[in-house]
Amino acid sequence: MLVMLEYLEAKPKVGYTLGSGFVHKKGASLERLFEMRVGDYQSAPVVIPETATVGDAVVSLFLEDVGTLFVIDAAGCLAGVVSRKDLLRITIGNAAAASMPISLVMTRQPNIHTIMPDERLLAAASKMISYEVDSLPVVNAASVPGDPHKLEVIGRITKTTITKVLLELALD
Repeated sequence: MLVMLEYLEAKPKVGYTLGSGFVHKKGASLERLFEMRVGDYQSAPVVIPETATVGDAVVSLFLEDVGTLFVIDAAGCLAGVVSRKDLLRITIGNAAAASMPISLVMTRQPNIHTIMPDERLLAAASKMISYEVDSLPVVNAASVPGDPHKLEVIGRITKTTITKVLLELALD
């Protein structure tokens, strides 16, 4: 069957080698990978207001089953990021942490790494590995007129999403 589909070539006294169908198919998958954009694979962002407490964040983290929450300000723009590691670090052995404002725990700009929907999926993977984060907020560049530092969170891209895409390409 694999020989008929040209995935393998049968050669007398040599055995089986990769066929032209395999090479062509894998080359096409690799080309597709280089063309994939973040906006095509992003999922809905999980956000909490910066007025929320650490307790609220822990509840949201478990209810939404995510590893990272994006904190937004009153205008709906990205104010910070809080991960499960941040929440674990602040809550272990600290009974009063639940009522603490999330703004005291979150990571703020310029330490937040973001990605735009028109950037390549490989760029997102590269940023996640370089900055050792599990997800990136997908942001809109021109979200607040007159203030280029305010970014609207329109999605999220995670290591899990990228792994699923790679698995689909490998099995395709």
